[in-house]
Amino acid sequence: MRNRTIKNGLIDKNKSRIARILVLTGARQTGKTTLVRKSFPDYTYLSIEDPVMRENYKTLTAQQWAQTYPHAILDEVQKEPSLIESIKSVYDQYDDPKYLLLGSSQILLLEKVKESLAGRCQIIELFPLTLPEMLTNDWGNPVKDSFFTDYIMGKRGTADLPPNFTMVKDFARKKEVFEFYLKFGGYPAVVSESLTDNERYDWLLNYIRTYLERDVRDLANFRELQPFVQIQRLSALHTAQTINFTEFAKETGVTSVTAKRFINYLGISYQTILLQPWFRNPKKRLVKSPKLHYLDTGIVNAVLRKKGGMTGAEFESAIVAEIYKQAKNADLPVNFYHLRTFDGKEIDLLIETENDFTAIEIKMSSKVSNTDGRHFNNLEEILDKPLRAAFILSNDSRVEKFTEKVYSVPAGLFLM
Repeated sequence: MRNRTIKNGLIDKNKSRIARILVLTGARQTGKTTLVRKSFPDYTYLSIEDPVMRENYKTLTAQQWAQTYPHAILDEVQKEPSLIESIKSVYDQYDDPKYLLLGSSQILLLEKVKESLAGRCQIIELFPLTLPEMLTNDWGNPVKDSFFTDYIMGKRGTADLPPNFTMVKDFARKKEVFEFYLKFGGYPAVVSESLTDNERYDWLLNYIRTYLERDVRDLANFRELQPFVQIQRLSALHTAQTINFTEFAKETGVTSVTAKRFINYLGISYQTILLQPWFRNPKKRLVKSPKLHYLDTGIVNAVLRKKGGMTGAEFESAIVAEIYKQAKNADLPVNFYHLRTFDGKEIDLLIETENDFTAIEIKMSSKVSNTDGRHFNNLEEILDKPLRAAFILSNDSRVEKFTEKVYSVPAGLFLM
């Protein structure tokens, strides 16, 4: 079992008088149920997936809820949206009851939550395991902040980086975890040491089947899944690339509107993110298409039915996804973009804070040179805030300072 970054924050939020309803959402099998049952052992657990009990819960009045289940976990609550109205009624009439609502279908859950519980709940997202979480061994083992999160929060800077990743304490363990992550991703089930690699691959394939048969059907009520499956596979082949919905439509035989809708489904079910382009400078010719990234490398391999052989684009998505998950877990005040100009300058990831930017280029190679940072040249002329630093993240174990603001840093060191 691995500890989770958001566990202590979740417990603290629950103590607040203004957070008597917490909504925990995220992809299927990210560990939502395990997390809340471990964090709130005194809460009654109610599975809304049970059709018999679901009917019984629907008959309860607000008073009965408050008396029988004053502190409860409602799992897969989107299966019976009327229960959200019941919880709202309890909240409005009684001061003491507290509830945790769990759901893996973001659109079905959150649409009802926003409609009924606006101002009454706090929404928390749970993602697959991050690298620091994968380094833990049990719930009592604290999750340590990565260099990235410390850097954003101002706790560490480039002067704190060692000359080489191999000099870091527990380097062998961190290298092993990083390589595992690149191959299998971070879903809790695949991290179990009791599984063989073939069993992990089978689990991921079954996950994709379950996702298509349950989550996607819930989202769209499809009569025929094949067009969506084609979009899913095409998007996996195009991870870390800008998205042209018209081209997607042509290649899969659907309309561009449908292609955009299907890509949106992948996002709201926590399979992908769309990295929006940065283009606020009206004087520069900047590409305005979003860039798609899968949030888990294991899922990409399962969708493409492959067991190894990572591409440079897949490596880029793996690093972007890890940064994104860590930022979300730590509730960092940042915005993420990519940047591309029509004359060829490209920044894989642009991280914006209130006061500045951090630029990141991602290379899968094991040897980096200063030419790999050429796109950072004159970047500040485009941006509307100062550039704090620029990092080339790669498999090179060395830390190199190329200019006053450009550094080459091993991706594993940056993220753990």
